[in-house]
Amino acid sequence: MARREFPGRRAPTSDPDWLTLGQAAKYLGVAQSTIRKWSDQGRVPAFYTPGGHRRYRRPDLDNFLSRSGPGGTAQQGPLVLIVDDDERVREYVRVNLEMEGYAVREAGSADEGLAVLEEVSPDLILLDVMMPEVDGWEMLRRVQERHGVGAIPVVMFSGKVDEQNAAEATARGAQGFLGKPFDPQQLIEHAKQLLPA
Repeated sequence: MARREFPGRRAPTSDPDWLTLGQAAKYLGVAQSTIRKWSDQGRVPAFYTPGGHRRYRRPDLDNFLSRSGPGGTAQQGPLVLIVDDDERVREYVRVNLEMEGYAVREAGSADEGLAVLEEVSPDLILLDVMMPEVDGWEMLRRVQERHGVGAIPVVMFSGKVDEQNAAEATARGAQGFLGKPFDPQQLIEHAKQLLPA
């Protein structure tokens, strides 16, 4: 992990120009795990205290935001909609896709996902099969009813992985099928194949 030091500068938490990890994550509108990864990659400069805590300069964060959109995603990046009732899975997928330059919207249910589709038309939908009330198959049908089969590429995923599910996803017009738990690289490659960033 590359540590960026600012010689001669201290990072007191009382100084309004310096933010803690939690404050910086809130300022950028992302999860703390996301900003940690960004600083590890060198996308957001970080100062490390002698105790190993990260501090961020507000001007550096402003500069990062000026190059990026809200949530630190590239403004021109393709939009991916993740629909899954598991918040941890959504965050995990979102963080990995945002790091690859995608803009991401989340929905915790099929109904929420359909509401997002009323506001914006994503370039790709990642859709969980197993959800309470309205499942992924029904949401896929409704998306196709409103937008046409294949108009918005859809990758289905499920904790239950078998040949029948994969074949059913293809037969119903989905562009892919993945099993949980995800290999993030496999998911990113799937997204890149369907939708280059």
